[in-house]
Amino acid sequence: MKPFNLFPYDSNIDFMRLRYISIGIATAIMVIAIGAMALKSFNFALDFTGGTVTELKFAKAADVDAIRQRLAAGGFENAQVQRFGSSSDLLVRLQPKGSATGGTAASRTAEDVVRAVSTPENPAKVTKSDFVGPQVGKELALNGVYALLFVLLGFLVYISMRFELKFAIAAIITTLHDVILVCGWFAVSRHEFDLTVLAGVLAVMGFSINDTIVVFDRVRENFRGMRVAPIEIMNKSVNQTLSRTIITSFVAFLSMLALYLFGGASLRGLAEAQIIGVLIGTLSSIFVACPLLLLMHVTKQDLMPKAKDEAALARRP
Repeated sequence: MKPFNLFPYDSNIDFMRLRYISIGIATAIMVIAIGAMALKSFNFALDFTGGTVTELKFAKAADVDAIRQRLAAGGFENAQVQRFGSSSDLLVRLQPKGSATGGTAASRTAEDVVRAVSTPENPAKVTKSDFVGPQVGKELALNGVYALLFVLLGFLVYISMRFELKFAIAAIITTLHDVILVCGWFAVSRHEFDLTVLAGVLAVMGFSINDTIVVFDRVRENFRGMRVAPIEIMNKSVNQTLSRTIITSFVAFLSMLALYLFGGASLRGLAEAQIIGVLIGTLSSIFVACPLLLLMHVTKQDLMPKAKDEAALARRP
């Protein structure tokens, strides 16, 4: 695999020299992201705020992009349009006009939608129209928070078992850093935050923790065979995994970029969250994870797995 190494295996870039600067920058950006989420909040999509869901059937195959443009021209700027079933069946989610709710809003909105999207060449008819209240959106948001906490707890238990507690704490903080920055981006940019974005955020957590564990595993291996200070162990480990980190992140970035460009509007939020997460996760695995371990004053006992008995402890270098 040496031809695929972007950096020599024995490279010695002194990343840890910048540990205070990198941790300071990461903390400042996290504070800004949290402030943006607190002050500006998110531009929640209909998945969370509620609205009408209208199923349409066209006489012929419908152009999704053209339907979105007609809906925007008809006053439904943030309408979500996607196919379901055949090419002539579309599902439209949007916020009803006015203050009406329930069945009245659903029927009135369905009539407005049909008038906006129908053409003489390809008329549409409503097959079903329902109103989804904001209470459902609150439950979805709460379930998303539960999913986030469940994943973090699972990471904490797994890493504590595989490594030591300080490793688990550093990995969780690094993962939270990545998630907060991705969410902060959506708060600042005011891009719609829907269920696909939430799925993208959870996927970012998986990518981030995987990258961090690879670096931590190399730290543990190097500590078994090298008699040097922890700061040198960290530098060596980051350098040895640098090519792998960048190549893996670049391939993931290309996949998400293709999804963003060609996946359509319904998947754009998912791809955007993952693109931002891949970029941030790559930087955090290099500039945040190991510096956090150094700030937590790791020792040989922290870097090595726990011994089962005194004989195993004696065999440690």
